[in-house]
Amino acid sequence: MKKIIAVIVTLVLTLSLLAIASADVVYRTLDEIRSSGTINIGVFSDKNPFGYVDENGEYQGYDVYFARRIGEDLGVKINFVSTEAANRVEYLETGKVDIVLANFTVTPERAEKVDFALPYMNVALGVVSPDSRVITDLSQLTADDLVIVITGTTAEDYLIKNNPEIHLQKFDTYANAKTALENGSAAAWANDNTEVIAYALQNEGYTVGIPSLGSQDTIAPAVSKGNETLLNWINEEIRSLASEQFFHKDYEATLTETYGVDYEDSLVLEGGGLTE
Repeated sequence: MKKIIAVIVTLVLTLSLLAIASADVVYRTLDEIRSSGTINIGVFSDKNPFGYVDENGEYQGYDVYFARRIGEDLGVKINFVSTEAANRVEYLETGKVDIVLANFTVTPERAEKVDFALPYMNVALGVVSPDSRVITDLSQLTADDLVIVITGTTAEDYLIKNNPEIHLQKFDTYANAKTALENGSAAAWANDNTEVIAYALQNEGYTVGIPSLGSQDTIAPAVSKGNETLLNWINEEIRSLASEQFFHKDYEATLTETYGVDYEDSLVLEGGGLTE
């Protein structure tokens, strides 16, 4: 009798542990995504030219161009999910999206919470300011100055860690940040250098006085922690796309109008940077 009870107890404990493990898994595997016929991809909806919604209500941009190729090669439809910088990790941790393609800079802190695939773009931080007072060094900022950052970005993290004396004006959306800069409520805006360079090129009266702040980083797709089947597929996809110079074509289709050809080779990474 005792042996039977012991077996039952062991079985119950095993089933409980399996149930707990299953509850912790929020992601869909590669096979599950294919079976469903749809993949959920988180992209920006207000960050032109990387991810935005055009006048026809269609998603466009550098990240969106890549997302469409992923859907095509997987043989599934894409459900674009509008995301903001602050909720990219959350959307993966809760399974709201399968992949995030939203200018997601790779950092050690983020890599503890999500799994990054091979990178497809280089990036650093930059600072844009009005021509009436171009900030070329952070030391020029006074105690009364505000610097705009987007919540959940590497710019916010960098300034909090390295320049805690700088007063930050935080926004959740890029649209609100741009409005604040144009209203003159802040001395400068710190963000990915790709974003601030684009802003200065598209808006007369602003200059990127600091084109590179901090270290050179990379942008990469991200999936939920532990989703190895999807991660491995994306890595293989990025490697295989190098043979056709896919990300250079992506740049030329979506970014050339903004940046011109001068930045192409410095920004684009083919094959995850593992091939030339």
